[in-house]
Amino acid sequence: MRWIMLCLLLIPLPGFCGGPVLSSGQLLYVPVYSHIYTGDKERPFNLAVTLSIRNTDPSGSLKLTAVDYYDTDGHLVRHYLDAPLVMKPLASIRYVVAEKDVKGGSGANFLVRWEALDAINVPVVESVMIGAQSGQGISFTSQAREIQEHSHD
Repeated sequence: MRWIMLCLLLIPLPGFCGGPVLSSGQLLYVPVYSHIYTGDKERPFNLAVTLSIRNTDPSGSLKLTAVDYYDTDGHLVRHYLDAPLVMKPLASIRYVVAEKDVKGGSGANFLVRWEALDAINVPVVESVMIGAQSGQGISFTSQAREIQEHSHD
């Protein structure tokens, strides 16, 4: 009996132990930075932002229903989608915030909403920030996090 219990404990479950996670939709929060601060005087260092969305499912399509960019204060800066966009299996898309566009600030973020007809592998959604000034360059990435919407009644 102990061996059966041990074997059952070793079976990876989706979402646990690194097993694949399937979903038919998510709301994702993606932290981004249109600038960061450098030095003791906190000088702004502007960054170009690339939001990358990758459909990781080899056979299922997904539909992007929102790609929205918000500033540090939580105000909507820009809708990137005018209409839902279908991403075929293994397709990728990117959205760019130019280095000179500092409207987002150091606490900017994207909200990405997607859905699928059936449960599929969840997409990889991440941001890449890069900038160069005075012979100095910086780049880094940030990962999306699933969040839940709830009403404030």
